[in-house]
Formats: sequence, structure tokens, C-alpha cells
Amino acid sequence: MIPFRWPRPSTYFSIKESIMSKVSLGLEGRVAIITGAARGIGRAALHRMMAEGVHVLAWDIDPAWSEEIKAIATPDTVKIAAFVGDVSQSAAWQAAVESALAQFGRLDFLFSNAGISGPALPVSRYEDTDFDRVMAINARGVYLGLKHVGQHLSQQGRGVIVNVSSISGLSGGGNIFAYTASKHAVVGMTKSAAVHYAPNGVRVLAVCPSPTDTDMMAYAERSVMPSDPQAARPIFTQGVPMGRYAEPEEIANVFAFLISDQASFMTGTIVPVDGGCMAR
Repeated sequence: MIPFRWPRPSTYFSIKESIMSKVSLGLEGRVAIITGAARGIGRAALHRMMAEGVHVLAWDIDPAWSEEIKAIATPDTVKIAAFVGDVSQSAAWQAAVESALAQFGRLDFLFSNAGISGPALPVSRYEDTDFDRVMAINARGVYLGLKHVGQHLSQQGRGVIVNVSSISGLSGGGNIFAYTASKHAVVGMTKSAAVHYAPNGVRVLAVCPSPTDTDMMAYAERSVMPSDPQAARPIFTQGVPMGRYAEPEEIANVFAFLISDQASFMTGTIVPVDGGCMAR
């Protein structure tokens, strides 16, 4: 018997099709901040928001992002603006909120997506400086978003924050110590903030992707097999019942649903988007 293989949805989720698709979630005219917007899941989320008619403050740490964003084709009804800064700095978050309000007049959503993998090492071999760097971006960055954006949304009595954790935040990963620790922190912060902000009309959730077809996984593949990175892919997909990487657009689709009114009674929820990994 020939085993079934789950298809990659590249045709269905093409960026061009997505931008031209009919708005379906009632998000048009809203405003989102997306961190880590230049690549991978963040870039997919940016395009999905554009397709839904959402204006976006697209945040990345790359100084070239301010120029790169000018080449992105946008629908006539949607505005996007680049913001360059370090998510681990409180002042940057204050500036981002102020920038969104100044440029768009409102702020409704945050997709706290920026993150790094750090060295693929166990705790006994981890350098203090590497640990601090991973935690600064992956955990402190999420904390500051919950604090500064959450305060604004709470004051206005509405809004949604979606944080990006990982299936590594739901289990143990012996050789990615700091990344695993940081993603567990995201899960805990999401639940705590959800309880805190719920009385003020703000929902807080997290998505936990399995390995996703992004630059981060390309780096992981090169680290394992420098001479033939593609040959390393089965190592990372062997624990995925659906047998493949997630597409960034598949994570972005879940984000879009979670911030919509269709998910209006969901908060504090940790959503695996993992091809069945956590069902094992």
C-alpha cells in the first residue's frame, strides 16, 4: 500500500491569491502590530492581515526593513508602515504603540511573533550570554508586548493579543535549552495575562507551531547537515504525524481566526498548530 502524504498547501495559500481573496472575518479597518514581520510566520501574518483589510505596523529589527517594505504591493484600502526596533527594549514598545496610534488612529491587535532559536545545545553546555539573548527576545519581548499593548487595549476596553510559542513550549527539548525555556515562558505569560486582562475586554492567546518552513528551520537543517540541508528535513518531520513542515500561512490563518469575533469566547487558550505532534 502506498502511504498517504499530506500535501503542501502552497497553491491554495499563495500570497497573490490571499491578497485578492474575499474579506471573510470582519476585520477590515482594524489595526495590528506584528513583530518579526519581515520573514516567515510574521511575513505571512502581514499578508493575511492585508487580505483581511487590516492596517499593520510591521515591526522588525532589520534596519533594511524600512526600505524593503516599500516593495510590498498593498490593496488600495490597506496601509502598512514599517517599524524598526528591538522587542527586548521597553522604550521600543512605547514608541511602537505611539507610532500605530499616530499613523492609524487606533490599535486593536498584537501578533507577538519575533523570536530566535539560539544554539542547539543542552543546559550543561549553554553559555550564559546565549541564554540571556534568547530569553531577552523570546520571553522579555513577549512580556513587554503584553505590558505595553495590553495596557492600551485594556484602557480602551477591547483588543486581542496572540503570542507565538512553540510545541517546544509544551514539551521538553533536550538540545534547544534556552528556546524551550523561553517558549514555556510564553505559555505561562499568556495564561496569566489572559486572566488579568479578561475583565477589561482584552483576549490573550498563544499559538504553538511545530517545525515551520521558515528561515529558522533552514538554519536548523544547515546546522545538522551543512553539505545537504534538505536531507536533514526528515529528522525534523519524523515526529509530525502529518509528515511535513507547517507552512507559515497556516499559522497566520490561525492568528486571523483567533483575533476575529468568531473566537470571541476564547482567551488564555494555547493552540497547537502542529500536524498532530501533541496528540502522540
